[in-house]
Amino acid sequence: MENDPHFAGLAGQLVHDEIVAARAPWMHRMRAGETLRIIDLEGNQAVDFLLYATDDDAERYSAQDTVAAQANIFLRTGSVLLSSEGRPMMTITGTSVEYHDTIGGACSCESNSLRYGHHTKAQHSCVDNFLEANLRDGRGKRDMVSNVNFFMNVPVEADGALGIVDGISAPGLSVDLRAEMDVTVVVSNCPQINNPCNGFNPTPVRMIVTA
Repeated sequence: MENDPHFAGLAGQLVHDEIVAARAPWMHRMRAGETLRIIDLEGNQAVDFLLYATDDDAERYSAQDTVAAQANIFLRTGSVLLSSEGRPMMTITGTSVEYHDTIGGACSCESNSLRYGHHTKAQHSCVDNFLEANLRDGRGKRDMVSNVNFFMNVPVEADGALGIVDGISAPGLSVDLRAEMDVTVVVSNCPQINNPCNGFNPTPVRMIVTA
């Protein structure tokens, strides 16, 4: 850990350290007080992110409550991710990227077909990854909600138009989140290749958990 720049500024004991392959899902249970660092290893990689309360997964991340409470659609240092019960689930304690997205959603075979053509329908998607990870805990499609997109750049124009454009991340940049309750983190390391959110080239990310 001492010579690994990805641990810079992280306190406490190492709990978990894993490289998540390009296009892959990831799930991990965290205890209150633990910190998750997500590292964009090669740059310009979107990380789709969901949360469920470990003791009652009917309580899960709520984009609506989170956006309303902070009166902002972008997540920055200090932003609190709220649950469907209005309780704090995780807090962003640090980020080397200016902001993160709450409204771009997760790619799916349906959205790919609509946006990019029917030939993309068979392509792997974030919805596929979320379903694969959630099935391990007995959750299905109806348990999926609007997600966070870490490192993804979704600017909103004055007229309300939005788009998915080149990312604002770079190799080695990261975001730190402290668990405010026991949570199950579900991630899709986004496989999208039809827009610039991954630079048209999905790459691995690293997950480090400390306590």
